[in-house]
Amino acid sequence: MTKTTTTTAVRLRGLTRHHRDVRALDGVDLDFAAGTFTAVMGPSGSGKSTLLQCAAGLDRPTAGSVEVGGTALEGLSERRLTLLRRDRIGFVFQSFNLLPSLTAAQNVALPLRLAGRRPSRTEVREALARVGLAGRERHRPGELSGGQQQRVAIARALITRPAVLFGDEPTGALDSTTSREVLAMLRRLVDEDGQTIVMVTHDPVAAARADRVVFLVDGRLAGELRAPTVESVAARMAGLEAPETASPGSDNPVGSLAC
Repeated sequence: MTKTTTTTAVRLRGLTRHHRDVRALDGVDLDFAAGTFTAVMGPSGSGKSTLLQCAAGLDRPTAGSVEVGGTALEGLSERRLTLLRRDRIGFVFQSFNLLPSLTAAQNVALPLRLAGRRPSRTEVREALARVGLAGRERHRPGELSGGQQQRVAIARALITRPAVLFGDEPTGALDSTTSREVLAMLRRLVDEDGQTIVMVTHDPVAAARADRVVFLVDGRLAGELRAPTVESVAARMAGLEAPETASPGSDNPVGSLAC
């Protein structure tokens, strides 16, 4: 694995991904600084989830490069890529993907056990306490609310102390009150623990908790917002989704919104 000294948690250069005749990503250059919270937004089909999957090593790009924590992903064998994902990358999905027969503690400990490690009870308790679930170690998913289940999923993703935590619509299945609680917890992980988070979302309220919002249109970067607010994110999305945003054959699909 090629190592470089960097404060950039994830670096994407010329990232391109084709799905049959569809160009899901088209030459994206993007950096995610360590210890920051970035939201990725865009209209349906803009390439948001594809970008996240390529950045997390879940999908291989057609062209371009991905670097996570100073390690270049291109050229890695499937085994070495699996080890990197296991040790350096956390991923949280909209669905919680917990094993219903296991307790919260057992679900959290699972990545370490799959890696051949025997996690200590203290380590698991601390991971659950970190997401506000102290005392819930013995509860199974069916005994927890949706927000609590997502917190268990986040604790499971963080147990290996990854360089970056990726979230694909992590609050999409939650009600508004629970969503705010989970977003506040993610914000604390960045502010207090220095965790790097990259989150795909369609919700301006969720995106406004991030340090910046990156926008995609047709697989290309369409600008970004720093210190976003709900209003500024909603206004930018309304512009990107407007019919006049891109005309057939246009060389600039984002018009004056590019920045």
